[in-house]
Amino acid sequence: MKAYLEIVKDIMERGVLKANRTGVGTYAISGALFEHNMSEGFPLLTTKRIPYRLISSELEFFIKGITDKKWLQDEKNHIWDEWCNPQKVKYGHDKETKAKMKEERDLGAIYGWQWRHFGADYNSFDTDYTNKGVDQLTNLVNQLKKNPNDRRMIVSAWNPKDLDKMALPPCHYQFQVTVINNKLDLMWSQRSVDVMLGLPFNIAGYATLLHLLAKETGLKEGKLTGFLGDTHIYENHIEGAKLQLRRAPYALPKLETNNFTSIFDWNYQDTSVDDYQHHDPIKFEIAV
Repeated sequence: MKAYLEIVKDIMERGVLKANRTGVGTYAISGALFEHNMSEGFPLLTTKRIPYRLISSELEFFIKGITDKKWLQDEKNHIWDEWCNPQKVKYGHDKETKAKMKEERDLGAIYGWQWRHFGADYNSFDTDYTNKGVDQLTNLVNQLKKNPNDRRMIVSAWNPKDLDKMALPPCHYQFQVTVINNKLDLMWSQRSVDVMLGLPFNIAGYATLLHLLAKETGLKEGKLTGFLGDTHIYENHIEGAKLQLRRAPYALPKLETNNFTSIFDWNYQDTSVDDYQHHDPIKFEIAV
C-alpha cells in the first residue's frame, strides 16, 4: 500500500523529535493525507501481517456503542486492555495504577457510544442507553438512503463535555460520507496518528465501515481519505519502520461479507479478507 509507505518515508526523512504524554519520544510531522480507491483492493497492509479479526471486532464494538472492554476480551481482542474510564481509575504510569486500569472494565464515553448516544449522560458500561442522546450513525444511514446528495453526513466522536469520561480522547474524531457518481466516499479526521501501530488499523477499520455502508445503501465503494494531524513514529518503532520500507508490497486482498442484512445487525465474523498475502509480522510496543 504505497500511500501508507509514503507517509512512513516522509516522517523518516523530515520528522522532528518531540515529547508527549507517554514518555516515549516521537518523530512527527504536522498534517498528512492518506488516499485510497477501494476499486484497487482492500487497504490491509501487506509489508507486515495485520490481524484483521481485531480490526473488524473493534468496529462491531463501536457500531453497537458498547463501552465494556470485556466484550472485546471475550472475542479474544485485547487492544483496549490497558485503558479504562479515568473517572473509575485516574490515568497514571506507575505499576499499581496500570494494574488497576487493566482490571477496570469500563472504557467510558468512547467512540461508539458517541456515535450512537451523543449528548446523553454517561454513567457506566452496563447502563441502558436505549433512545438516549443522538444516534448519529442511524441518522447518517437514513440520510444516505433518503438524500444521498446531502453534504452534512458527519459522525463525531469528539465531545468536549465527555472528554474526562473517556479512556482515551478519540484519536480519529470524526468521519464524513459523501456520494458522487453513485459511489460512496468516506473521509475520516485524526488528531493523533501512531503510524506504525495504529494507522494500519485505522485505515482498514474505516475501509470496512465504508464497505458496510455501501452494502447498506446499495451504493458502490468509492474513495477512502484520511486527514491526519500530528502524524508520528515512536522512537522505539524506527527499526521496524526501516524494515517495512525495505519490503516490497504485495497485491491488496479482497473483502467479502456474507449474510448481510443491516449494518446494525452485522457480526464481524461475517466479513473476511480473501487472498491476503503479506510479509512476516513486526512487533511494535504500544505506548500507553
